[in-house]
Amino acid sequence: MGAGVNTVRLDVGEDTGVAVVTLDRPGRLNAVDLAMTRELSDVWRGLRFDDSVRAVVLTGSGERAFCTGIDRDAVVPQPSSPYMQDDPLLGVGPKANGLWKPVIAAVEGMACGGAFYLLGECEFVVAGAGATFFDPHTTYGMVSAYESMLMAQRMPYGEVARMVLMGGAERLSARRAHEVGLVSELTEDGRASAVAVDRAAVIAGYPAEAVQGSVRALWAAREAGLAQAFAQAPHLIALGNLPGARQAELFAARRPGFRTR
Repeated sequence: MGAGVNTVRLDVGEDTGVAVVTLDRPGRLNAVDLAMTRELSDVWRGLRFDDSVRAVVLTGSGERAFCTGIDRDAVVPQPSSPYMQDDPLLGVGPKANGLWKPVIAAVEGMACGGAFYLLGECEFVVAGAGATFFDPHTTYGMVSAYESMLMAQRMPYGEVARMVLMGGAERLSARRAHEVGLVSELTEDGRASAVAVDRAAVIAGYPAEAVQGSVRALWAAREAGLAQAFAQAPHLIALGNLPGARQAELFAARRPGFRTR
């Protein structure tokens, strides 16, 4: 059974108990616009009530990217007060929407920047051999706050620091991401989603209460630290981000060329 929305596609395998959630903006490298943030929230919240779904796979449409973060054309209105910031990506993940069914990410192509909001709320990551991971915030005069905080709970400190500080000059290969623990399983290119569905089907075959309780227990071990870190993020962003016009200049002046390690 399939249920389509504008920028997010949902397919439910009634025989397997597995739902596949697909970011469906391949022409924009599955970048997240404001419509997608709302649709993702609706999908996650809807899955809370669908007892036929016991495990979920999250992937991106096309071969070029899993997700490239916030769409740079998205206009996010902000309050005038420096004490209040609105970050639409804070609500795009399954945990942020109260979904305690296991979610496995299947990554092909690029996963960068705001993609880590999603990867940080998945139980584990399956990646095609050609997948790459990077965080270009610093290159364009932006603080990597939420992204680095989420990845610091999945990767060794030095690896997160290097990815964040090297910005757009360097990308983490799927092989290296597997070595440092960000990726749990490597596949041939184009096979990440199918392999993730196979793993999800195994999990979906177990008693749902035990699985969901385990997911909740695992997240409980992380959420206190994340809550403390996230409380600092708005201030760090406000202090460290360049003005939007200067960010745009740096983005427009970007030059091709990067190393993959």
